[in-house]
Amino acid sequence: MRLMTVAADATPSFSKLSLSLASTPKEVREVQRLRYKVFVEAMGLSALANADGLDQDEYDEYCDHLIVRDTRSLKVVGTYRVLSPRSVEKTGGFYSEKEFDMGRLGHLRSRITEAGRACIHPDYRSGGVIMMLWAGLAACMRKEKSDFLIGCASVSLADNGNTINAVYRKLAAEQIAPPEYRVTPHLPFPLHEDALPEKWTVPPLIKGYLKSGAWVCGEPAWDPDFHSADLFMMLPLERLDSRYARHYLKDKEAA
Repeated sequence: MRLMTVAADATPSFSKLSLSLASTPKEVREVQRLRYKVFVEAMGLSALANADGLDQDEYDEYCDHLIVRDTRSLKVVGTYRVLSPRSVEKTGGFYSEKEFDMGRLGHLRSRITEAGRACIHPDYRSGGVIMMLWAGLAACMRKEKSDFLIGCASVSLADNGNTINAVYRKLAAEQIAPPEYRVTPHLPFPLHEDALPEKWTVPPLIKGYLKSGAWVCGEPAWDPDFHSADLFMMLPLERLDSRYARHYLKDKEAA
């Protein structure tokens, strides 16, 4: 199902991008192949390596998969997978629950949509693709009548945890969730009180959440297999930044 088509500034050339939901097994495999190229081949997450060249797990079957495609090359250049409140009943839980205790959010489960496996081709990271993916997430939330979006945002530990320490200390001071929305990591990442590095940047995915109005809901979880620390992010739909909502959502949910 096509959600929208827009002209966007997408490196290496001015391209027209389309946003849709995967509707065939072939399209899901295209998504999984892009995820593999980015997560395994580009980022070196060897724990996900396999002979099929596909990044897949048990949640894929039950999720909707947002696709941003370059309409000139027909190449899939961006994706996000979406687990709706209806589908989470089939999976037995949210993916995020592998890493976090969501007990305080129990009364909200029927109103929560989960996003995960965000992935953008390295040549298309100028901003247009992530804007379209966020528009798609918001459209999915409206369709499912969800009030909250959750997701895990990973920070590499390649710098010995300096970035996650800096990011968390900044967010804990500025964009921490109210106490009633807090979660607890099953395996907390050991934060330190050392001086922050002079140069550090907020990872793009977290930056996207923050620009949209999301909160960080507690301390990071440690994922030793992927050598990362994960932050639990939560976005109430009512806080969704108007740059994502007003321009894209009006009359485009079922284009």
